[in-house]
Amino acid sequence: MKHVRHFNPSLFLSLVHVCLVQANYAPYFFDNGARSTNGNMALLSLSEDTPVGTHVYTLNGTDPEGDPVTYDLTYEAGSRRYFSVDKNLGNVTLIEELDREKEDEIEVIVSISDGLSTVSEKVRILVMDANDESPEFINTPYIVGVPENTPSSSSIFKIEAIDKDTGSGGSITYFLQNIHANKFTIDRHSGVLRIKTGVTLDYEKSRTHFVVVVAKDGGGKLRGDNKVFSATTTVTINVEDVQDTPPMFIGTPYYGYVYEDTLAGSEVLTVVALDGDRGKPNSIHYCIVNGSEGSFEISNTTGAISVIKSPNQLKKEVYELKVQASEVSQEGDISEHVFATVTIRVVDLNNHPPTFYGENGPQNRFELTMYEHPPEGEILRGLKITVNDSDQGANAKFNLRLVGPGGIFRVVPQTVLNEAQVTIIVENSAAIDFENSKVLTFKLLAIEVNTPEKFSSTADIVIRLLDTNDNVPKFSSDYYIARIPENSPGGSNVVAVTATDPDSGLWGEIKYSIYGTGADLFLIHPSTGIIYTQPWAVLDAEVNSKYNFYVKAEDTDGKYSLAEVFITVLDVNDHSPEFNENIQEKTMIIGSPVKIEAIDQDAEEPNNIVDYSIMQADPANVFDIDQSTGEIKLKSYIRSLDIIHNITKNKDCIWSLVVQAKDRGSPSFSTTAVLKIDITEETLHKGPMAAFLMQTKDNPMKALGVLAGVMGIMVLITIMISTAMFWRNKRSSKIMPVRRIIKKRQIPPSRTVRMEWLKFKRPSNAAEKFVVEDDVKSLPENNENSNNNIQVTPVPPSTPLPPPPPALAPRSDAPGWRVPTVSGSLTPKHTIKPPKKKGHGSTHNALVSELKMRFEKRNAATGEPHI
Repeated sequence: MKHVRHFNPSLFLSLVHVCLVQANYAPYFFDNGARSTNGNMALLSLSEDTPVGTHVYTLNGTDPEGDPVTYDLTYEAGSRRYFSVDKNLGNVTLIEELDREKEDEIEVIVSISDGLSTVSEKVRILVMDANDESPEFINTPYIVGVPENTPSSSSIFKIEAIDKDTGSGGSITYFLQNIHANKFTIDRHSGVLRIKTGVTLDYEKSRTHFVVVVAKDGGGKLRGDNKVFSATTTVTINVEDVQDTPPMFIGTPYYGYVYEDTLAGSEVLTVVALDGDRGKPNSIHYCIVNGSEGSFEISNTTGAISVIKSPNQLKKEVYELKVQASEVSQEGDISEHVFATVTIRVVDLNNHPPTFYGENGPQNRFELTMYEHPPEGEILRGLKITVNDSDQGANAKFNLRLVGPGGIFRVVPQTVLNEAQVTIIVENSAAIDFENSKVLTFKLLAIEVNTPEKFSSTADIVIRLLDTNDNVPKFSSDYYIARIPENSPGGSNVVAVTATDPDSGLWGEIKYSIYGTGADLFLIHPSTGIIYTQPWAVLDAEVNSKYNFYVKAEDTDGKYSLAEVFITVLDVNDHSPEFNENIQEKTMIIGSPVKIEAIDQDAEEPNNIVDYSIMQADPANVFDIDQSTGEIKLKSYIRSLDIIHNITKNKDCIWSLVVQAKDRGSPSFSTTAVLKIDITEETLHKGPMAAFLMQTKDNPMKALGVLAGVMGIMVLITIMISTAMFWRNKRSSKIMPVRRIIKKRQIPPSRTVRMEWLKFKRPSNAAEKFVVEDDVKSLPENNENSNNNIQVTPVPPSTPLPPPPPALAPRSDAPGWRVPTVSGSLTPKHTIKPPKKKGHGSTHNALVSELKMRFEKRNAATGEPHI
């Protein structure tokens, strides 16, 4: 039989469609090389200074069938999107600013699609460096201490700066500003700071040097222009004093005058010498070497020169004294010295007033610029003042004093004869404060002393102060108190602290920081002092409502002060009241209320105050509820179950109430629960047990717990009674020994030792709770007293004792015995005890019975009678 195959048109069309689908070819990108601006972006290089919005590349590809293609750019998860692409034209545009120092390579997935097939390639784009970073100095500020005797050309400090750029833009060279005006030089490449060749430091001339260092990079292209960046910093070099300078007289030359009316012993003038090393000065010793001819003397400590003869005894008109000033070390040794010539004239006229002179002649105004808070005792060397009175003798004697703010400076000498170099010395360094007064103005007054005319003259002294870092930042308050709601989002401002530093420039800039155990959830802006919460911080007044920590204000030199911050988290009503159980069951005795309770976890009132109400009851008007306490009671007219039965046909008297607990917060939250109440009348049985059973009707576990507690107490009392009887019998055993044995008194052992024979086992029943050892071999062999005390070795008597009556004496060759029990050794006295009820006393009865049996069995074996 032949099989005929029929032609199926639908099957033929499906086969043709499959062949057509399989004939489709995927599109592809043109690979035009690394330098091409179109293709698949492979090995594309972009400078980091390329402006955002620039057309940087064109994706280009084709489809073998000639179908239109579209382009797309994708990135791996977590990567930034730097480019966008026109899906049809393939134009790639930069949409995010490039930064080589943060990311020098960008991976992009480029794709081309003809609608049916998509081809994707991962390409890497290189970010090229541009000179967009400036050099930065590290480990600033730079403060260097250099001894004044450091040799020239010595290296004293190394300055370091970094530049994040690469190539020439990242190379750094150093140089100094005003290179010809300072005493230092710097290596261009290493940054090593040195003292110039042939230059020495002198503490007495200049104690501090400020050197401005410039760090410059090698330059490079930035947005088409060649840019060179630089940075500057200041190096403070403090010169340290060394004992290398002899003493020096101040106010030279010295002129003194003796008038014809001057009394013998009067002071003529005072010479002043100071140790040239002002950092650690030595004391000065004065003496006259020659020239006095017995007419003058000098104080060894003050330098005051006095005339010791009357003027009419002075044989010369002019005396020239050679005065020596020597340094005295702390050990009392006289070391270096210096000489000065003092000219003393004998005159008697008065026709010239005192006159002040500067370096260029008569002058009545002197100005000086200096740093605040110079050391006390320092001389204002910038003031070159000479005062002169052309008269002779007493007519040329005048006093000098400063008129102005008192106690800041003193003038030397205070008394002048004829002419002197005026020296002004610092007396109160604290009062020379840039923050209080930037300019100090005084008047230098010279007035004759012993003349009728009292000629005088004045000169203005103007001192301009320069600032130093002499102040510590100070908070506006020692503590700050702030409040913040607990639902505040992360990053919320809490409080702003403020500190001020009156110093100028960088020394007055303040940086804030916080620390302490309570600061974990908070941050502070280093410049503004605004304290705010961490971005991730979640404040919860129910967990912790109080935080305190310290805030620190620090200037650039490291000086700081502290203040304490106290933050209170304010409670927000964010919790609903919660019942102990959603469905509660209560038993209500007519005349007694039942109570429900709900707890609100909020921290403060009124958010955690709960009000109760009955939302639904069927039938209604049966129950009342106390709004504050939650007590539910029947209406006053319901006094028996009969009234209940008249209200409802439900015989079991069980009501279901819908009760609500609502807090007093704003907005307010509430919770409802279904409460089942079983109403019953008061039981006829009176007494505490009946009341207890009625109260525990809804909670049987409570009743079982109380019952178990009572049984445990009874067992504990039984054990205590048994233990007391054991110790009483142990101390007064009635089993008499065969003979009297004298024993040494020993310290009674602890209770734990005496109870070692008592073994506690897990009983299978109440009677097996205590197990008595019956191994006779474990008993002491020489315990002839036949009790269960610890064995004591007896002392043999000197003479034998008469034997006791036979009825009471056991055989001498019989070994000793004892029966250890819970309550002590058994006495042979038999007592008939009434039977006890079963319960907690069954253990004691079983134990006593077993001991009796063993006692009788042992007497029968040894033939001993019962005592």
